[in-house]
Amino acid sequence: MADRARARKLADAIQQIVATMLDTRIKDPRLGFVTVTDVRVTGDLQHATIFYTVLGSDEERAGSAAALASAKGVIRSEVGRRTGVRLTPTLEFVPDAVPETAAHLEEALRSAAARDAELAQLRENAQYAGDADPYRTHEDADGADEIGAATADPAGTTGEEPGRSR
Repeated sequence: MADRARARKLADAIQQIVATMLDTRIKDPRLGFVTVTDVRVTGDLQHATIFYTVLGSDEERAGSAAALASAKGVIRSEVGRRTGVRLTPTLEFVPDAVPETAAHLEEALRSAAARDAELAQLRENAQYAGDADPYRTHEDADGADEIGAATADPAGTTGEEPGRSR
């Protein structure tokens, strides 16, 4: 079994080879604007999963998927020739879910911003239910005596437990 560093190097090489081939050698008219986002190779270097995105409509995505499926053999032979590994890995093209996830996150951020704006609008028009500052301050001369009297221990003890000294 190969180590992870070798699998990662092979995945990077496959990503570059496939991207170059899609740009220069594959001339299928169904192939749209395809971007290879990631390549993952199994630990035994026998299988490579190639993640891609297509800029465009659903029809262009379907056409690009069909074009990639038909060009899989040519791409695999080029990968085998240029990487020099003993056994060329099988290739699987998988559409990447990054654009859909990004659109979902953008919608969630947009709705959160709208709720924040609504809350800010409500906060501007809000009024206190009671006094603006319901807490007593030290500036209150008559309140200071009441606060001190309420916190003092009526028995006059120091707050220590009986039988214990500091």
